[in-house]
Amino acid sequence: MKEMRNIFGWLGMAEEKEILQYAQKHVEETYKTVTFFSEAIKAFVNRDLNAQVSATEKVRQSEHQADILRSEIVSKLSEGLFLPPDREDLMHFVQTLDKIADWTNGAARILGFIEHKLPESVLKHISLSTELIVAASSKLKDAIHALTTNDLKKALSDCEEVDRIEHQADDQKKTLIEAIIHAKLEPTSLLLSYQLAEYLEGVTDKIEDSADFIKVIAIRSK
Repeated sequence: MKEMRNIFGWLGMAEEKEILQYAQKHVEETYKTVTFFSEAIKAFVNRDLNAQVSATEKVRQSEHQADILRSEIVSKLSEGLFLPPDREDLMHFVQTLDKIADWTNGAARILGFIEHKLPESVLKHISLSTELIVAASSKLKDAIHALTTNDLKKALSDCEEVDRIEHQADDQKKTLIEAIIHAKLEPTSLLLSYQLAEYLEGVTDKIEDSADFIKVIAIRSK
């Protein structure tokens, strides 16, 4: 992550606190997107198409709400009395948060294209990867809440936990891809399953990027 500049005399200022509160709302909406995706995965594993379609639509709607919140934050940043470097850094943070919801929605769309039942070995590791996403997103939500309440120690601890989960997700992706390769899937399912594995890892990467920003704020606010 790029070096932060001019941070963080502004953390005690009302406008910047408001931005962090908006960011917390954004993370909470993103967390909903992730939990709805988890519901879609469970329905997919159970071959419950109606439940999967319903959960996927909830993912889409939640991702749309996250977009609305992102636009509100960008508007606040444009109106506020921020120095250009601070505005740029916060814009980067907001965009990173938004990518979590975007990538989750993308994963849900890919899931909808997989028509054939996948082997249990593949389904097991897709489910495990999804559990890691939910866990990382939950810790990110906790970290932002801790930051807005000035509990810097907990914010750092939650961010470290996000890092740990992301490393697990990297290992889990390798295991999932191995399962996909050994399953000898037909070409379409093979391609879509591989893309799903990429998106699952991508979600945890975006969560870690957001946690890195929170970590920098917490460290420089001590």
